[in-house]
Amino acid sequence: MPTVTSDPRTLRMRTADGLNALGIPAPPAQLPLPFPEGRMPRLRPRGHVEARAAILNVVQARVFDMPEELAMRWLLDAHVLDHLAPDEWGFIACGRGDRGRYADQLESLYTVAWLLGLVDHLDPAVPCSEELPELLPDLRRPESFGTWRDRQLTPTRDPAVVAEMLDLYYCLDWQCDQARRAGQPLPRGVDDNLVWHRRWALEWAVVFDNERPVHWDEVRL
Repeated sequence: MPTVTSDPRTLRMRTADGLNALGIPAPPAQLPLPFPEGRMPRLRPRGHVEARAAILNVVQARVFDMPEELAMRWLLDAHVLDHLAPDEWGFIACGRGDRGRYADQLESLYTVAWLLGLVDHLDPAVPCSEELPELLPDLRRPESFGTWRDRQLTPTRDPAVVAEMLDLYYCLDWQCDQARRAGQPLPRGVDDNLVWHRRWALEWAVVFDNERPVHWDEVRL
């Protein structure tokens, strides 16, 4: 991928090019960037992103009936309980909540895998790869969190690349929202659920100097 500039105008022009490739018009010029003007984001520490991947992986396993005792034991051994959102705890430990809601977070997990460099692309027109489970901790063995980290030594995405991807998904989500409000069809080939869940992970992943990073369940879209 070409070098990403920190100039907001150039970043939005690249987003417009990406939307055009999908057959979607560029957003209006007055639509702001998804982060404060003149402030390019940083990426969370890799350890935090790995912990988020591990938790979302366990959430998906619970969707498919992994026993709660095994799920909680794995998370405890991984020392990632501090990264759990309260609703995730309720679902993993007790099965509370809408199973479909958590199943939809597969695209968030795929995005976190992209942040870690485990998957090559985050094409809005292409859903999560079927190979994703092979790239994550194997909970059937079970593979420990530490062992998984040691076998996945890919470089984390550059923050500028993440900023560009966030702006693309921010604009896509805006286009979907505008279509719904107007009672019009969604942009052709765009899955609004996929877009929303990928944007969630991207919004969570970025942090700014002198600001407290938001928790997973504090992201506002």
